Amino acid sequence: MTVSLERAGAVLTVDLGAIVSNWRLLRAKLGNTACAAVVKADAYGLGAAEVAGVLAEAGVRSFFVAHPGEGIALRGALGGDARIFVLNGTPAGTEVDFAAADLVPVINSLAELSAWRKHAAAAGRPIDVALQLDSGMSRLGLPSRDVAAIADDWTRLEGLRIKLVMSHLACADEPRHPANEAQLREFNRLRAMLPPAPASLANSSGIFLGRSFHFDLARPGAALYGINPTPSAENPMRPVVRLSARVIQIRDVPTGTGIGYGHAASAGRASRLATISIGYADGWPRNAPAHAFFRGSRLPFAGRVSMDSIVLDLTDCAIQPREGELVDLICEEQSIDDVAEAAGTIGYEILTRLGRRFHRRYVHAEPVIEQPDRAPPYDRMMPTVAIQ
Repeated sequence: MTVSLERAGAVLTVDLGAIVSNWRLLRAKLGNTACAAVVKADAYGLGAAEVAGVLAEAGVRSFFVAHPGEGIALRGALGGDARIFVLNGTPAGTEVDFAAADLVPVINSLAELSAWRKHAAAAGRPIDVALQLDSGMSRLGLPSRDVAAIADDWTRLEGLRIKLVMSHLACADEPRHPANEAQLREFNRLRAMLPPAPASLANSSGIFLGRSFHFDLARPGAALYGINPTPSAENPMRPVVRLSARVIQIRDVPTGTGIGYGHAASAGRASRLATISIGYADGWPRNAPAHAFFRGSRLPFAGRVSMDSIVLDLTDCAIQPREGELVDLICEEQSIDDVAEAAGTIGYEILTRLGRRFHRRYVHAEPVIEQPDRAPPYDRMMPTVAIQ
């Protein structure tokens, strides 16, 4: 749904140039390791077609989504050159859909492996797949016993070309957490039991853990969109989104006036209040004691966040917005991570919850120059093994 600027209560500005800049920063840290892009959940809510399009122009060759429907839509947007991996496995009976859109299934179980082996036999040709190993997160992937079963019987891989062996880090945003090294050791142990294939372990935060975590392909997601991959240090990424909401009413109220649901706040003095057109139905967290900003001035929330509106206190604002003007909620003064901390959650949740009622603007704060990835495509760096 496209919402015109005139009809929208709020505006979400997405800086595609900043996303490309963030990808280039991450790629530079990786040396000869290729850098993919995770664009699941509609590129974390920012628009997979738009985001993946500029990243492909910049040199990204591998993309990751969660569901086959996302992969099919992305294939339609990108055309035939990109490699698109589907992380959450293969729903039964969708193998033909994967083949039609040239999607690479990430296999998480022996049952899925068996289904794809049968599909390859029926198709009469090798099929590209990725194998996900559970190195210690206990979420998705082949556990140690299943990897051992494959190692004992390589006919389980007949007709399949292993394009990637991957796993996912549980604690990468905590560099000193012992689980990181434990998962690295387990990943190396498990993949040594399988045919040689390109490997991938590092997510956004994993890129900052060091070269031993990089392998052949890194899979950043949140960092591309400006979320801090190093929470214990300054954010190295450029901000990507700006969220602004329209002032729809201004009123002056006397001392003691109740404000909003439950009169959770009241005016301790004669006050000027502004109601802005955004609320929890738009993904703004109801429990975040945050602020809005207007030309650098802080405008505190007054009372509870409603479904479609928030009340602000303008009383101490030297330069006040007028009805119809926009105030900022995610901006230079208040990042996604700041809002997440105030709400007791993470930036991922804030970003992916931002609603569809906004008018969306895509801008390029800097030119996006086509520049192929300096690192060789990961699947040329190591042999691909097809078990016939």
